[in-house]
Amino acid sequence: MSLEYFIAKRLFFKTEDQKQVSRPAVRIATLGIATGLAVMLISVSVVVGFKRQVEKNIVGLSSHIQVTSYQSNYSYEMAAMDLPEQLPEQLKSVPGVRHVQRFSTKPGIIKTEDSFQTLVFKGFGPDFDWNFLERYLLEGNLPELNDNLPSTQVLLSAEIARRLKLTPGDKLLCYFTRDEQLYTRQWELCGTFDTHFAEFDKTFVLVDDRQIVRLNAWDSNQAGGLEIFVDDIRELPQVESEVYNLLFQTGNLSGNAYMVQSVYDLNPDLFGWLDLLDMNVWLILVLMIFVSGFNMISGLLILILERTNLIGMLKAMGADNVSVRKVFLYLSSFLIVRGMFWGNVIGLGLCSLQYYFRFLKLDPAVYYIDAVPVEINLGYIVLLNLGTLLASLLMILGPSALVARITPVKAIRFD
Repeated sequence: MSLEYFIAKRLFFKTEDQKQVSRPAVRIATLGIATGLAVMLISVSVVVGFKRQVEKNIVGLSSHIQVTSYQSNYSYEMAAMDLPEQLPEQLKSVPGVRHVQRFSTKPGIIKTEDSFQTLVFKGFGPDFDWNFLERYLLEGNLPELNDNLPSTQVLLSAEIARRLKLTPGDKLLCYFTRDEQLYTRQWELCGTFDTHFAEFDKTFVLVDDRQIVRLNAWDSNQAGGLEIFVDDIRELPQVESEVYNLLFQTGNLSGNAYMVQSVYDLNPDLFGWLDLLDMNVWLILVLMIFVSGFNMISGLLILILERTNLIGMLKAMGADNVSVRKVFLYLSSFLIVRGMFWGNVIGLGLCSLQYYFRFLKLDPAVYYIDAVPVEINLGYIVLLNLGTLLASLLMILGPSALVARITPVKAIRFD
């Protein structure tokens, strides 16, 4: 243990002198660091959690990658895409691909005695991944598929069911057009869901994909497209490139042209909005670090002025400016660590309460989720703590140079 560290430690834990002028200032500086770190931890945890949750919702309702025919336009009336029997298995063999499923969409109208609603019917097959929608099922059951005949059960959002005054088990009339001809189907509502994602809930109805194939007069080996899910969204660009190369070779051999689009291509506005949140976080981090640093600077200056006699005595006993500066840098470090400790307790404590009890709610119509999401990431916590410690120490290096201007003769006489 060095002499400077020993002196700083004695000063830090000294409690018998209750008339210190610096005590309120030091407490304010410590509180500033604690508050700044707590705000930074909460901000990063909430923004990261919000982005992750919205990304999961977007992907769960669509997919990471969509493969459609080049003849399809940007409407929901999709062109038929030939699906060779071996194509889904070939796509599953691509590293990073977790799941592949077929889908189709077709606009239609649901009519009841009192009202009607224009919707998009999205087809699902036996390979459909229900894990996401199963968590948001409110009433009824998921549709049951029959190997021989297309299912007549549909899954509807709770919002649309409320508007049309429908409950699970009710029959509903659906109207479609093809080649300027009107087609009517009577199906049964099997269940309702609420994903809190208004754009999806107010637009889509889930129906057996074979019903859409029949309505469009397609062959059994045709569909609107394929939805591909990856293991890690951070690897999406690489997986998308490999999928594109595979489909380019397959399309040339079979005479088909495939269009590959990622979830970023299909939802540029949503992901652009999420990217803007990063700028807000950086602004909060910079402001909080400066506030914490300035609080620490003011506390250190008061400490130096109050300990002027001690500085003079140390210099008279042979200590140089570097040695005296180390004393106050050690003392400041103790105060910074104490503030960081309470900042972690407050910040992580509030994040944990929100994570388990979800007491802060959000409007799903605006934010796509019903409660403030929190993701406690150990890596971000360590980086924030190290960054706060480093920034605070760097900001007090300048004020600590004040000890070089204090001479022993004047300091010992200072009262």
